[in-house]
Amino acid sequence: MIGRSQQTPPERTGGALEGITVLELCGARGHFMGKLMGDMGARVIKIEPLDGASERQIGPFMNDDPHPDRSLFFWAHNTSKESLELDIERPEGQEVIKRLAAVADVILEDFEPGYLPSLGLGYKNLSARNERLVMTSLTAFGQDGPYRDYKSNDIVALAMGGIMHSCGYDDIPNTPPIRPSGDHGNKIASHYGLIGTLAALFNRHFSGKGQYIDASAHEACNSTTEHALPTYLYEGKNVFRQTGRHHSTTPTPKTLCKTADGKYLIVFQLFNNLHSWLSLVGWMADAGMAEDLQEEKYKDMARGGSRGMRAATDTTDSDHAFEVVRRFIASQTSEDIYRGAQKLKFPWGQVRSPEENLDDPHFAEDRQMFVDIPHPEIGEGVSIKYVGRPYRFTESPWDAFRAPLVGEHTKSILSNEIGYSEEDLTALATNGIISY
Repeated sequence: MIGRSQQTPPERTGGALEGITVLELCGARGHFMGKLMGDMGARVIKIEPLDGASERQIGPFMNDDPHPDRSLFFWAHNTSKESLELDIERPEGQEVIKRLAAVADVILEDFEPGYLPSLGLGYKNLSARNERLVMTSLTAFGQDGPYRDYKSNDIVALAMGGIMHSCGYDDIPNTPPIRPSGDHGNKIASHYGLIGTLAALFNRHFSGKGQYIDASAHEACNSTTEHALPTYLYEGKNVFRQTGRHHSTTPTPKTLCKTADGKYLIVFQLFNNLHSWLSLVGWMADAGMAEDLQEEKYKDMARGGSRGMRAATDTTDSDHAFEVVRRFIASQTSEDIYRGAQKLKFPWGQVRSPEENLDDPHFAEDRQMFVDIPHPEIGEGVSIKYVGRPYRFTESPWDAFRAPLVGEHTKSILSNEIGYSEEDLTALATNGIISY
């Protein structure tokens, strides 16, 4: 395989999770947890089956080369990790996990409920050697309950959790719900799993003991349906989908507006307060496009603010006002409207493509959101641009390195961490327990 020489990961110091060792046994649902911990300075050892994790087969691939060490999907979700190829269904492989768990701080896993305990690798087994161990199991529906063994994936989590119910169109008759962006359900689940993990580590600082976290993708997604569930619980009403804007129990103005250069803007809070309204109408009047919006009745609507607008039963005037604003927006470029609205303190935003964000100097230069990560296995001096840190630490640097090659660190981990000799490694490799 490409790059099968055993490498040691870059040395890093000062990260927020420096000194924390993580064993990760995750696939697509949970591997983002390990990535985030690794980028914050934790040492993350990814346990992969022989021939590598199945996520390495997910494209797109660099240069369209369908190779397990060329998956851009895998790269994006597995930075800052080491790779150990191991057959955990064999007793010798299980012993490796037990020995590593004895010196680890965290175990992350997303197998089906009961799988690891059936191998003698459940939390009770592993924490017996390490009472400070924190273990997070991120499953579809949790460790118990009638859905415990139901099958699920990212799109099922979005559907069952309720998020998909709120995503879709209201201006195209009889259209079904749609999913948000790809892998959105897994990202939500991973974030909630990570929150639980970090909270348990914080608690361990005081109690001296670890604990087990049972995290559910279904419950995580259900926790992020905005106000759909509270609205039903407290008002007995169901929200409905609206094109390009929040779901609601009553129709709201269409906030997606097309600009002169064929782009789109999200427009909010026309009648937030009188000062804002007068500023907006003045801007439109300077362009000769205010039409009748300087009339007193619109000022009265602005004096009532957004709360008054929500309570209004007759939306004829507000709908008209929005159409006048829409025509004004259609006469301007996306950039001019966006900058002008922000100058007037209106929370309007451009609908941007990934390329537009990549080239935005706010992200790329001032915030340094995107980072170039070296890939020496591809060639000397080769770096690939990645989405960078989602947060900035004043004292604890964020730092990422490329995803590991399949089994890249197997030998160094087993030799240096748990003292396996060259003869031990040869025997394990010969018996198909490891590969390096």
